[in-house]
Amino acid sequence: MSQSQHSGSPREEPFPCPSAAEPVITQDPHVATLILMVGLPAAGKTTRAEQLAATHRALRLTPDHWMIPLFGDSMADGKRWVLEGRLISVALQALRLGTSVVLDYGLWGRDERSALRWLAHAAGAACQVVYLPVDKNVQLARIVHRQETTPHRTFPMSEADVDTWRKQFQAPDAAELDGGEIPDPPAGWPGWREWAADHWPSCTDG
Repeated sequence: MSQSQHSGSPREEPFPCPSAAEPVITQDPHVATLILMVGLPAAGKTTRAEQLAATHRALRLTPDHWMIPLFGDSMADGKRWVLEGRLISVALQALRLGTSVVLDYGLWGRDERSALRWLAHAAGAACQVVYLPVDKNVQLARIVHRQETTPHRTFPMSEADVDTWRKQFQAPDAAELDGGEIPDPPAGWPGWREWAADHWPSCTDG
């Protein structure tokens, strides 16, 4: 799933996420980069995304910062997938214009990440996967803290939800993190462009 299921901003938390905003290295500093934020809810993705966007003068796209104000819910009966597709279209247009983009989606699935890596390269941009692992106890503590302090910027998440999500999540391997070769799409798909068009039907700029 591509759920960035928390709404983060710089604020004090019981278990602060790493504060590093280290540069994302590309072969050519003049080439736009698509930075993919990967991790579970309450991993600290949005805080890191904000840091990276500031460091690299990049456009940050965080679905929860649109979904919750517009619909009051992170999923809203499937509207999230529509929004994600449109934001990917915006990201690809920005990359072609030479602007780097931080895509703060969560990107739980390897296929999602592979498709976006392929789309970035097809747009003439570089791509970097940034993964933020999180211990379950830390994750639960952050969720409780956010629900107590900023309930209008988050949504209910139970321990059962967290357990289910942790089983579904596919952590990136070394090849993904190092920008290695993009694997072939799943059987039956001619290419990643077609896979992405099916997964995010509202993404019309592939």
